[in-house]
Amino acid sequence: MMELILLTSLLLNIASSQARPQAQAPCYREPPTFCPTCGAGTVTELGGLKAYVTGPPHSKKAVLMISDIYGDEPPIYRSVADKVAGAGFLVVAPDFFHGDAANPSNPKYDKDTWRKNHTTDKGYEDAKPVIAALKEKGVSAVGAAGFCWGGKVAVKLASNQDVQAAVLLHPSNVTEDEIKAVKVPIAVLGAERDNGLPPAQMKRFDEILYAKPKFDHLVKTYPGVCHGWTVRYFVNDTFAVNSAAEAHEDMINCMLLVVRIQRTSPFCSGLKPASYFKL
Repeated sequence: MMELILLTSLLLNIASSQARPQAQAPCYREPPTFCPTCGAGTVTELGGLKAYVTGPPHSKKAVLMISDIYGDEPPIYRSVADKVAGAGFLVVAPDFFHGDAANPSNPKYDKDTWRKNHTTDKGYEDAKPVIAALKEKGVSAVGAAGFCWGGKVAVKLASNQDVQAAVLLHPSNVTEDEIKAVKVPIAVLGAERDNGLPPAQMKRFDEILYAKPKFDHLVKTYPGVCHGWTVRYFVNDTFAVNSAAEAHEDMINCMLLVVRIQRTSPFCSGLKPASYFKL
């Protein structure tokens, strides 16, 4: 009888464990693969930076994607760029690290040295010529999508009105003062399991932005995911894929509402699938 009780308890624990959402993303545990030839787009130079460019080349609406520390060559990251391009945007994903993306697999990689060489302040300065080059090509509106490291660059762009909208996806080291300085519609998409940006801090960001009546915003925490979930996930994990896809759709629809049809209020409310919009 005791053995039966123990066996039943064990089976219930296993079932419960399998039913719970998994952390799903490699996060910091292992670097992504790098593939300079992956994606539906092309690699060209724009504003002094090598960039992965995808989407309709003559679109007047563009999205500047600013990567995490792993740069523009991971296949999943490029697939996200292609997905955004599928909504009608010209998407530019520059190599902000000048061929020196973080690569913990490289024995010569030193995290502290890398961070000193690749600050977000420098990323912000590098982004401005790219935006200027887009404007020279006839682009009338630009949105910034910043992932992790890139989130801090995107919030700087939003604070100085270099872009018409910004979406921060699991941003790193973004401060309350930076959120207070934002001057354009913004979305902050965060993970439930992110020690660097926990739900309590997300709530604080929401309160700060709610007090800014000149433009609307979206602050959303996604359950069961960890930092980096939108671009750092296992492709055979259904929960991971679906969670990332939800965030991608939210990002695209925010860009559609503000950058493409230039509606500033309400921002991202009543989000609809991208196919709802006639592009």
